[in-house]
Amino acid sequence: MSNTLIIYGTTMGNTEILAGKIDSVLKSREVETTMKNVTDASVNELSEYDVILLGSSTWGDGELQDDFAVFYSDLEEVDLKGKKAAVFGPGDSSYENFCEAVNILEKRLKKCGAELLLDGLKIDGDVDESDEMVEKWTQQLTGHISP
Repeated sequence: MSNTLIIYGTTMGNTEILAGKIDSVLKSREVETTMKNVTDASVNELSEYDVILLGSSTWGDGELQDDFAVFYSDLEEVDLKGKKAAVFGPGDSSYENFCEAVNILEKRLKKCGAELLLDGLKIDGDVDESDEMVEKWTQQLTGHISP
């Protein structure tokens, strides 16, 4: 089974909650996971994992969560060929750039050579009410990473 790294950036706690839900579903499906706040993660450790999941909320005019700035910049220099990846994030569709952070991270992962396994998970509104969406998305994800 693939080992999966879940990295999230959080300001209000919503992305951390979402990451925890994804982590829980993956573990229930016997996927080996490691979950880290982006402030505790380094792009140098990405090579140790088969699957990389990145999570960020969107701020301002469609920007990444602040803690992701250094990691995102460092990611530009990393070769992720052979790695599988996916992105998730909470947002509010009343804003023009709804979940733009998901799109930003997907573009960077592709540029680094990672294979995006499925469209990013974009949660609109309260993450506490997202269990069904998270379950469905994570089930699809598991189908792509199981041997």
